[in-house]
Amino acid sequence: MIDTSSNTHKKRTGITRVFHALKYSLQGLYSAFYEPAFRQELWVSVLLIPASFWVGSTWTEVSLLSASVFLVLIVELLNTGLESAIDRIGPQWHDLSKRCKDLGSAAVLLSLILCAGIWAAGLYHYFLHTFN
Repeated sequence: MIDTSSNTHKKRTGITRVFHALKYSLQGLYSAFYEPAFRQELWVSVLLIPASFWVGSTWTEVSLLSASVFLVLIVELLNTGLESAIDRIGPQWHDLSKRCKDLGSAAVLLSLILCAGIWAAGLYHYFLHTFN
């Protein structure tokens, strides 16, 4: 069991806990906005999320197209968190630090490939039915 006697954050319950969690989440999004990769992906998502309502013909298609974009943002946030934790340790090069950063980067790459594949299939389906 975790000792919560010295950690005031663990003592919060109910709406106070929810309020503080929301505040910390918004601070995280604000912080992520200053990461160039997240900002680029965010601007692309501003275009793709509304486009998902145009490309998708059912709620399932719209959800899948939108979710693939949100997945990229989520994975980028996690990757940024990993990189920040590694950078906090120190600037010196270490095999495990490099491995952690490389794995986070690979996760972002896979989420981008998945998103691109879903959007390619969605656009193919849209144009196939539009022009036939």
